[in-house]
Amino acid sequence: MTKAAISPTYCKTALSRTGIPGYRYCLNPYVGCSHGCRYCYADTVLRFSGHSGKWGDFVAAKVNFPEVLGEELRRKRNLSGRIIFGTVTDAYQPAEEKFGLTRRSLEIFAEERPYAEIDLLTKSDIVVRDVDVLKKLKKCSIGFTVTTPDDKTASVLEPGAAPPSARLLAAKRLAEEGLHVWAFIAPILPGLSDTPGVLEELISGLKEAGVREVYLDSLNPYPASMHRLRVACRDRLPWALKHLEQYLSDPRGYLKTLSEELAALSQKYGYDLRVD
Repeated sequence: MTKAAISPTYCKTALSRTGIPGYRYCLNPYVGCSHGCRYCYADTVLRFSGHSGKWGDFVAAKVNFPEVLGEELRRKRNLSGRIIFGTVTDAYQPAEEKFGLTRRSLEIFAEERPYAEIDLLTKSDIVVRDVDVLKKLKKCSIGFTVTTPDDKTASVLEPGAAPPSARLLAAKRLAEEGLHVWAFIAPILPGLSDTPGVLEELISGLKEAGVREVYLDSLNPYPASMHRLRVACRDRLPWALKHLEQYLSDPRGYLKTLSEELAALSQKYGYDLRVD
């Protein structure tokens, strides 16, 4: 995969209202994402952002993001509702190692609003770097997105992200530090996430890592992301292509069958596993 071009940019706001159920605000310190996940539909959301490069090949760091956030927090007397980091980007993608925008933002929350309800969602193990700051936030949780337990498969689907094995190790480290860790299996990928034994292997690994809750989401069939996913399957994961096409032709039937497997796994591992 081509290394993403990283450029600085500036923002006028940091806290953005969101329609994501359960959340009032979202924070995205970067535009674009070098993880380049084949199934991601964030580029559809960002089609008016002014970036026309190939998804995964561009990242813009909002270099004044922490300062803007600090000003907004000082102006707001009441900051009610949950806040999530990383809805159209990954707040811990590789650019974070250089710019530290997420860490500085969390430090500001720790100073200004330590009881703010904050969730972080990432595919990176870089988050372990910030365990000291995370422990200062009284209502913070860390979620790891995973789609497969297999590092080789993930390298095709999520070429710029940390391997699943590294994410599970990071989850375990944070859980051992007493932090609230959860997981998001999103999306469930037909013929890849759900093949015999694979889903259970993933659930079992999350349980062993100390993950408290597991959430799941179905595949969103946006044309651009489906094109990328089809190409990846055709070129590198050909056995999955027919399963993908079957899902796209009858998603309700697929989800009904999957729900039965999830019910059995819920009982075995003590999670409430449901897919939307």
